[in-house]
Formats: sequence, C-alpha cells, structure tokens
Amino acid sequence: MTPEQLSATIVDALTTLSDEGAISLPDGVPVTVTVERPRQKGHGDYATNVALQLAKKAGMPPRDFATIVHDRLVQTDGIDGVEIAGPGFLNISVSAGSQGRVAAEVAAAGATYGSSGVFAGERINLEFVSANPTGPLHLGGTRWAAVGDALGRIFEFTGADVTREYYFNDHGAQIDRFSRSLLASARGEGVPEDGYGGDYIHEIAKAVVDQRPDAVDLPDEEANEVFRQVGVTMMFAEIKQDLHDFGVDFDVYFHEDDLHRSGAVDRAIQRLTELGNTYEQDGALWLVTEKYGDDKDRVIVRSNGQPAYLSGDLAYYLDKRERGFERCFIMLGADHHGYVGRMNAMCAAFGDEPGRNLEILIGQMVNLLKDGQPMRMSKRAGTVISMNDLVDAIGKDASRYVLARYTSDTNIDIDLDLWAKASNDNPVYYVQYAHARVSSILRNAADLGLAPAHGDDFDPGLLAHEKEGDLLRALAEFPRVVASAAELREPHRVARYLEDTAGIYHRFYDNCRVLPMGDEEPSDLHRARLLLIEATRTVLANGLGLLGVSAPERM
Repeated sequence: MTPEQLSATIVDALTTLSDEGAISLPDGVPVTVTVERPRQKGHGDYATNVALQLAKKAGMPPRDFATIVHDRLVQTDGIDGVEIAGPGFLNISVSAGSQGRVAAEVAAAGATYGSSGVFAGERINLEFVSANPTGPLHLGGTRWAAVGDALGRIFEFTGADVTREYYFNDHGAQIDRFSRSLLASARGEGVPEDGYGGDYIHEIAKAVVDQRPDAVDLPDEEANEVFRQVGVTMMFAEIKQDLHDFGVDFDVYFHEDDLHRSGAVDRAIQRLTELGNTYEQDGALWLVTEKYGDDKDRVIVRSNGQPAYLSGDLAYYLDKRERGFERCFIMLGADHHGYVGRMNAMCAAFGDEPGRNLEILIGQMVNLLKDGQPMRMSKRAGTVISMNDLVDAIGKDASRYVLARYTSDTNIDIDLDLWAKASNDNPVYYVQYAHARVSSILRNAADLGLAPAHGDDFDPGLLAHEKEGDLLRALAEFPRVVASAAELREPHRVARYLEDTAGIYHRFYDNCRVLPMGDEEPSDLHRARLLLIEATRTVLANGLGLLGVSAPERM
C-alpha cells in the first residue's frame, strides 16, 4: 500500500462516514488527505493528521473525530491497526500483504514508476545556462546545466511538455570585448583593458586566423567584425559540445540579436504602451514597473533612441508567451538577484501572473576544494574554473549528481577528493553501488535458474521482515518525492531520497538472505525477495535517470 493508496482509503472512509451521517463536513470530504511516514519507530507505518484538520469543521473535538475514523479504518482490508495519538493523530499499521504488493506494482510499472500527471497539459519553457559565448562554461553555468536538465526531466516525468531553451547572447558589449580580445591575441598584443584572458582566447584566435588569414591585417572595425562572427561561432560550438558531453541538449537556441533585427522589441514596447504601462520623461521611454512591485520604474528606450537592456527581456518574454508557453522558467545566477523584481513587474505589466506565467530561480555559487584548499583558477579558462575542470576531476556522473544534490539557493563547496573516491563516503558511488549490487543479485539468480515471483506466484504476505517493510515503504515514497521535486522545483529531493533508499536497501540485504545457500531449495520467499530486489533496481534507476546520472550494472 503506497501513501497515495492509503490516502485514498482514508478519503473513502470519510465519504462513507459522511454518507452515514456519522460526521458532517459542510465543505464536503477532501479529495486527498496528508499521509506521512512517522519519525519514530513504533508509531505505525504511516500517520495522518486528518482529524486535526477536519474536526473543527465537523464541530467536534479532534480526538472524538479521530475515534470515529479509527473505528472505520480498523475494518478496512490491508490495515492491521490504528492508534490514536496525542491530540488526534492517527498512526496506521498496514498488513505485510498490503505493503508487499508495492514490490509487484513497482516492477510492473518499470521505467514509468514514479511518473504522474501533476503537470499534465502544461507547456513549459525552461531557460537555463544561457552563458555568454565569451569563454568556456564556468561552474555557475555548469550548476544550472545539471539542475536545469534534471528539473526538465522531472517536469516531463510528471506530465509536462517541456522545451529546453538557451538564450544566446550575441548582442552587446560583452561580445565586443570578446572580439577585441581575440584580435589583440592574433596580433600578438596584450589583453585589452576589460578584455578576456586565458589560453582559450589564444586557441580561438589562432583558429580564426587559420580560417581567415586576412583578418589580422584588416582595418580595426572590419577585423573586429570578423573575429566577432567567426570567434563567437567557434566559442558557442565548443560550449554546445561541452554541454552535450555533459548530457545536456537544448531544443531551442534563441539568438538575442534576432529580437532586435525582427522588430520584436518594438512590438513588445507597443503592446505595453497600448496597455497604458509606459510613459515618456526626460526624452526616454519608461516602463511603470514600480506600479507592479519593482523598487522603481525602468527605462526601456534611452534618450538617444537606443533600446535599454530591459527591452530585450520584454521582447523575449512576449515571444515565449506568443509561442504558447503558459509557464516560463528562467534560471539565473546569484549576480542576477536584482533582476527578479523588475522581471516579475514586466510580467505583470503584460497582464500576466508572476509566479505562474513567469518564475525565476536563482542559483548560488559553486566552489571547488582540493586538498582542503579552494581552487581559484583554470589555466585554460583564466580566472574561472570551467565545467571541464570539474568533469576531469570527478567525472560526469559525480559532477551532475553533486550539483543537483543541494538546494539551488545555497552555496556549494565540492570536495574533489571526496567525490572522486570509489567508496561509500561518496554519495553518488553509494547510490550507484546499490544499483550495481541489486543487478548482480538478479544476474546470479538467473544463473541459478531462479526468477522473481510474478503474478499469482507472488505472495506479498511473505515480505513480513522488518527490513523488508522498511524497504517497501521507501519504494512506495518515490512517486511522492518526484511530485514534490517538481512542485517545489527542487531536484535535490530526488538525490537525497536515493541515498536514504540505498541505505535502507543495504540494511535489508544485510538482514534478509535473498538467494538460497548451497544445496538449499529455492523457496517462494526467495522469489518474493527477488521481486523486491527487482523493484529496488527500478526505483534506483528511475531516480538516477531523473538526475541524468547513469545506473551501472557492474562496478
């Protein structure tokens, strides 16, 4: 019995009690009730606070309400006992047979176990990474690559239609600085003031010259344009390849320059003007963002007639909405925290709902530690540590896992020595080893001609050991964990769940022999435990897949 099934059972009991007149709920019976795992052993398998939530509406003390629900639930198949605790909590114990059926349900669902319709029918535009093509992808962008891709997978697993989008900034001062840095390198000059350094600048400058040998001798303006066009293309191709190697691919690469060339910026400004949300002052055009919660109004067209930076954001957001995306997510680094207020105000100025039509997620900094000391520089990338520096140090799987393992609004210190270890101290190794271990058991069973019990051959009541119950309840939690990760935008919940479940599995294995020993005849218990092993492998593989991490069968 999963938490969702138990919740439905409680709702059915409430409905029956209401129909019989035993309780009266003016607002009707809730569609679902909260069911949780108790923190302390001895308090049953699950607990619910439904009596505390509904007693006042029913016009009776919580314990009296709990008593009525208790008397109904103890008559229900699959429930072994119900205890009233404290002011009216209900601690519920389910039968071994009812709990054991979870193994069959997980195995039958396979790769779809844990999926749901939480976001069914939602069209989501998920914009993440979007690093400027002026250098290798740094750790901040790498964090969003891991978290954004995991979030996209989780949204899809919960029913959404997700478009992953990369906003390609090929318009503005940073691109000009990049092209000037390339040209200076090609001419053997020093790094320009406010320019970019690092070995990668020399590599790309050389590649541009190999393609356009004449570029160095062109007048500065023409030379800069060549290095801008060719160099940016090369840099972005490298970023895309690095992301692909990291397991992250995008459906759309949207060029900022297109917004300005297509007239999209003018159209967005016209729309806002028609809505009465712009005004002229001091020769500039302003957006009334303060009216919608920002700390002040913002210029969108400067007094010289040039569009301000925000104007591109206006056009880009409107473009997404016109493409049919009801939900637009933007993932930004910590240095963009100040943009949240103006972006939400912009959303509201279009008549949309911030937090619904537009949601902005902020990611904090990532630091690498080697031998206990911070790593500050990359030889190739100059003053920043790049994605490839991290992957080279600990591998792709560990990189993706550690970056998705923490809530995005906290800083991360990654101990490279720990995450490179092939030991249980390394969280990703610990989870992957659990998957490899269950895979090994299933292979060994096949060699013995022993298969997991299925269908009528499976007696769920055989899985009555305490550690079997712990593992079954952990597996039953997976759909709820995935749904929470989607609703709260927190992929780290999946990672932490996997670590807990791997630990519960290891304790089960240490206490419950799965395969027969020596000349021992295989029994129905062995086959039932093999089904539990198969279900465990399914959950571990599905969870790792949501994080974009491999589930090895051998380690």
